[in-house]
Amino acid sequence: MNRKIKFEFLLCFSVLILFLLTGWVQAVNSIIPEETNLVADIVEKVGPSVVYVDTLSYKTYRNPLSPFFNDPFFRDFFDIFPQPEERRIPQKGLGSGFIFRSDGYILTNEHVIQGAEQIKVTLKDGREFDGKVIGSDPLTDIAIIKVDATDLPALPLGDSDRARVGEWMIAIGNPYGLSHTVTVGVLSAKGRPIYSGDSGREYENFLQTDAAINPGNSGGPLLNIKGEVIGINTAILPYAQGVGFAIPINMAKSLLDPLIETGKVVRSWVGIYLQDITPDMIQQFGLNEPKGALIADVVPNSPASRAGIQRGDIILKVDDEEIVNAAVFHAAIQDKKPGIQLTLSVWRDNQAKEITVILEELVTEGGVESALSPDLQFGFEVGEITSELTRKYNLRTKSGVVIIRIDSQEIIETGYLREGDVILQLNRQTIRDLQGWNAALTMVEPGDTIILLVNRRGRTFFVPVEVKSSSLLVP
Repeated sequence: MNRKIKFEFLLCFSVLILFLLTGWVQAVNSIIPEETNLVADIVEKVGPSVVYVDTLSYKTYRNPLSPFFNDPFFRDFFDIFPQPEERRIPQKGLGSGFIFRSDGYILTNEHVIQGAEQIKVTLKDGREFDGKVIGSDPLTDIAIIKVDATDLPALPLGDSDRARVGEWMIAIGNPYGLSHTVTVGVLSAKGRPIYSGDSGREYENFLQTDAAINPGNSGGPLLNIKGEVIGINTAILPYAQGVGFAIPINMAKSLLDPLIETGKVVRSWVGIYLQDITPDMIQQFGLNEPKGALIADVVPNSPASRAGIQRGDIILKVDDEEIVNAAVFHAAIQDKKPGIQLTLSVWRDNQAKEITVILEELVTEGGVESALSPDLQFGFEVGEITSELTRKYNLRTKSGVVIIRIDSQEIIETGYLREGDVILQLNRQTIRDLQGWNAALTMVEPGDTIILLVNRRGRTFFVPVEVKSSSLLVP
């Protein structure tokens, strides 16, 4: 009897489950058609607006034998076998872009067109145009190219602030020269501060996506399922899978008019490096809560240094606006014009004081990096050897300074210097710490050729570095 009851129960339960599953499938089928081509429809619509950007630039390489050209001992030899002192080597680059105005205006990345002497823009239908850069902004890695054409298909620009994590994203570009490649993913995160994999610069507020982004995707659009541009694909993390980054389109939209009208974006700068206050810092700085923006460093000869701001000060207010972290400070001054006077309320020595700062224009003609950090004008940035950096780079020495960032593409390509290298000497002068490095640099003049002694994983070697126009370039 018990077996019969169990059998009937299982039979009824199975019928119930089958009924529920049948109803669920019918409900799904009533919502989603048998063939869902949403992504295909979007790609078909927006594809003609995505362009291929082909660039041609030239690198000047100095002949390694040039120091001997004027030597009397070798002069006769070089008269017989003449050698050029410098050679211009053509270098091709590729990237992506998209039309945002039908009268020939194209958005792309600044690093895609940086240094290009020739730009060729190819549309999906095969038409080719000569491109001209009418505006670029290295700080946001945005550039605008103009082609001589009208009635081009333009993409609508969406609202990246309203995009939600988890939304479907579509990336279109030309990775590795493979024209109009489509990848799909979701918006993984917002507000990511990263170092750009393509250019080496540091950026804030990036969109993160798991839609595949590879070299050549730079400058292409990141779209939502409405076909609106949410971001500009720009960076990858080397060796990472499913981690790509895009510039929020709202950031680009705010810069379009000044880039088109003047070719650049005028910004103010203070000349400070900031970091957030953490709970374990408040006791040391005499604070009651982890609020404010801690000044980690002050750039020499900057508005901040002239105003008397010091390393270790904590910014609590800008005028009457409370500053809870570094991001709020940047947002508070980003729209301020040069010449404006700000009153900063800072916390120093367990008491608040007010300091007046007059904003100045951030000059980018000589390179943004030279205005932001003294070390970046050399193509790399060095730091004090700390326990954290020792672990990160597996350092075997505690003396010297460690290269923590390389900003020069030429240095990256030659491989003479790498991130994690420790500089032990400059011109045979021993470098024990960051103070010694800065002191040694005061003896360097444009036109000098200096010698660095570098320690890499326990082995040392010398690297000659030629100083040109206050910039160090590895020959």
